[in-house]
Amino acid sequence: MLRAAASRCARGAIRRLSSAASPAAVAAGARRQPPLDEGDWSYHREWWGEDEGPGEGAHTVFRRHSEHGNGVVSVSAYPASRPASDEWTVTERWLQERNARIYPNSFGANQFKILGYQWRVMRFNDHTRQSVAKVMACYRSSCDTGMYLMQQPHCLAVPWLTALPCCSYDLHQAVSGQNNMKILCIGHGGGSLPLVLASKFRGAVVHIVEIDPVVASASIDSMGFPSLPVKGLPPEPTKPANGNELLWGGIHDRLFLHIADAEDFVANDSNVYDLVFIDAYDGDDIFPRKLWDAEGTFLKNLEMKVHPVHGTVVVNLHSDSELSVAGVEKTSSVDSILPLGKHVSQVCRAYKQHFGLAFTAAVPWLCNITLVACRDRAIASGARLGLSRRDFVLGKLLSKSNMVEHALDLPFPCLQYIKNGFTLVD
Repeated sequence: MLRAAASRCARGAIRRLSSAASPAAVAAGARRQPPLDEGDWSYHREWWGEDEGPGEGAHTVFRRHSEHGNGVVSVSAYPASRPASDEWTVTERWLQERNARIYPNSFGANQFKILGYQWRVMRFNDHTRQSVAKVMACYRSSCDTGMYLMQQPHCLAVPWLTALPCCSYDLHQAVSGQNNMKILCIGHGGGSLPLVLASKFRGAVVHIVEIDPVVASASIDSMGFPSLPVKGLPPEPTKPANGNELLWGGIHDRLFLHIADAEDFVANDSNVYDLVFIDAYDGDDIFPRKLWDAEGTFLKNLEMKVHPVHGTVVVNLHSDSELSVAGVEKTSSVDSILPLGKHVSQVCRAYKQHFGLAFTAAVPWLCNITLVACRDRAIASGARLGLSRRDFVLGKLLSKSNMVEHALDLPFPCLQYIKNGFTLVD
């Protein structure tokens, strides 16, 4: 959820973004040499757009009313910067190579051409941003099969993966495909997080739970998410044949999208998950209470479905309240204009109660807080060597951040995000 429901929050976001793009961050990016603009936060003005809706050069590519509390679900397209010319050529080449494997008799016909790139922004009720994705459009020349849309699986508007240093799972094994990691994503949006996870972890199977079929349709129709067969969604007759295999090369086979209520899905699911990501808000920016009620069935069932040794749960909290994160109850002198603001401390304590260690870190340019609850016993109960519990946990996380950053080839450094507003939940 990338809501910018308040102009106060949006103005602060730009100021915090400027500080986030510090010389140290720039130097770190230069050292690792990430792609030109995939996931580079200095391009925020491109994908962020106007505060209250589509800006200049934007047009609506999807619009439909939801029956699941999300109001009007729409997707707007914005112009995007182009990758370097050599990258463009490389992409066309691997598309053609995949095409030749699928159609070995095509020879030189039906050459793949890239039309361009766009930012696609999903909104609820026209003014609240649900998710952002960068989409590539391409086609096969001399072949009337329609246009292909491919979401770029390296762009995350919220750096979720910076929570991974707290996970004791062997990430190198999962990246190489030697281990079979199981991941659950509650809340689909445009599908950017599941795509990044399936792309980075070749040994991962990703289950996605989305209650609203309109949101799922928008991601497939207009945001370049693979057209997976999903019960409850109509087939997409306009999608070119073999598009998934051509664009995704098997990544789509490890993605499973379920149209279901998260509470019901978790109650009936037989999987045990290594990682769980939760980002579930409706059109009124409400995080359903049943997903954070400490005594409710959802958390009790989820507790049993998270790996008992290294299981990690990451929750996106959309809140303008920073005081409540530290466990300080809100007072009348603190104005909260986002619904979750007055409940953040309760949410944090509920997840800590069920999963052990919990901490939060602020996303520096959005009104978002990342809550992480994990079962890493080495971090949760290790010797503190004279350090405070907070400093001990933070030190452990920072010591693993470089490993995670390089193992996953992240387009952003973990270190600065973990340190930003780090708070251990009491």
